[in-house]
Amino acid sequence: MSPDLTIGQALRQGIKILTEARIEPPRLTAELLLMHALQKERVFLFSHSNDTLSELAWIHYGRYLHERIAGKPVQYITGRQEFFTRDFKVAPGVLIPRPETEHLIELILALPQPLGSIADAGAGSGAICVTLAAELRRPVIAIDLSAQALAIARQNAASHKAPVHFLQSHWLSALRPASLDLLVSNPPYIALTSQPILQREVRDHEPALALFAGPDGLDAYRILASQARDVLKPGARIVLEIGSLAARDLFADWLSLEIRNDLAGRPCLLTALRP
Repeated sequence: MSPDLTIGQALRQGIKILTEARIEPPRLTAELLLMHALQKERVFLFSHSNDTLSELAWIHYGRYLHERIAGKPVQYITGRQEFFTRDFKVAPGVLIPRPETEHLIELILALPQPLGSIADAGAGSGAICVTLAAELRRPVIAIDLSAQALAIARQNAASHKAPVHFLQSHWLSALRPASLDLLVSNPPYIALTSQPILQREVRDHEPALALFAGPDGLDAYRILASQARDVLKPGARIVLEIGSLAARDLFADWLSLEIRNDLAGRPCLLTALRP
């Protein structure tokens, strides 16, 4: 890549490089990386396509392309990911928020209000707890074992002026008995045996603590099913993101157990009431 390129030429060259490296989607990826190198929005790429790319932007853009080809997710390169119309800071210490997790937010926002005391177990970047606190305009407790994740979640809460209280804890062990009306979580649910077949972007870059849950992928659900009985009030609700129906049996004796599917018909959410 030559430093004597216009912005338009740099974009086209980036698309070509990513296409040859079989990075999908090449155009969107090149646009995002060039936007990050220039610290500009997408419209700038096309309204200034004939401007010469500065040497500093060229150096950054080349590095970002190299990192992406090596498998680093775009979100960790740019340090950001949109979730439920908000921009969230992300870093290698937290799971990248997924669009499918927005189904969890939609389910909760559709519940009868007010919801009472709410906690998000395994908060990560804070995508769930910050979004709920901002949308509901009420405090949410964010729980995570990782100090690094909590630091990032705090930044996101501050950015969006969301009333979130942070608690470093191994799942729910630091909460008082019968203190919650609603518990939400997107826990790790990938079996360790599936590690070799994961996409390299996930396997090699996202935190194992947020991905893997024992040999069968159910360890986190077992802990939550047990601890939630103590911290939820009788009749209080739990809402969990799931990757399969395997977690259902752990909540078989809970009330109003329901599995929600995503638009592709795959099970994505479990909701139930504490007996």
